[in-house]
Amino acid sequence: MSTWPATAPGLRPLVTLPGVYLPQHDTRLLLRALYREGVGAGTELLDLGSGSGALAVGAARCGALVTAVDISWQAVLATRINAWLSRQRVTVRRGDLTAAVGGRSFDVLVSNPPYVPAPGNQTPRGPARAWDAGRDGRLLVDRICDAAPRALRPGGVLLMVHSGLCGTEDTLERLTSAGLRATVSDRAVIPFGPILRSRLAWLRCQGLLDEVQDTEELVIIRAEQS
Repeated sequence: MSTWPATAPGLRPLVTLPGVYLPQHDTRLLLRALYREGVGAGTELLDLGSGSGALAVGAARCGALVTAVDISWQAVLATRINAWLSRQRVTVRRGDLTAAVGGRSFDVLVSNPPYVPAPGNQTPRGPARAWDAGRDGRLLVDRICDAAPRALRPGGVLLMVHSGLCGTEDTLERLTSAGLRATVSDRAVIPFGPILRSRLAWLRCQGLLDEVQDTEELVIIRAEQS
């Protein structure tokens, strides 16, 4: 068990469990985007792939009615623990993306999905399930793009963070084709983390990195339902 020293306004340090994604730069970037949306009392929000619950708890602190979903039992437990420690009400369900909420729709859908390109064609298992996302990094990103139009109410907003390595333009095109107004609302450039550093040779062989690149661009995708 470890703790994440949260820096977002009003968010206390979070507990994380083995096998659960430890909140990092992408979490903070997405939290800031979420707060700018004016989430407040009565906003119904769905957090897909809640992990530690950082986003769910942050939204609940703003007054949102939050449902958090993760396929990992450890993540479900971590989200419940952090909601309880923060004295926030969050409905937590175990399941596969929107299948866990039975066709409901929401005002805001937020997600920090696994997006790291990974060698091999096997479905990620164990701790790697929190970050590995297939050879192009889009194993979950594409599914969230496809689910968002049905899960958002009119005027609803999807906020999703992922790496530029898994195709920012592909995400924008997929969401636009689904009828959403999609843009990049934030970008941040960060040094490679340990997972990417361990895969540099493979990533360069795949053409995802050039020989001198040593930073990763994170993007916040904002897509609005008409």
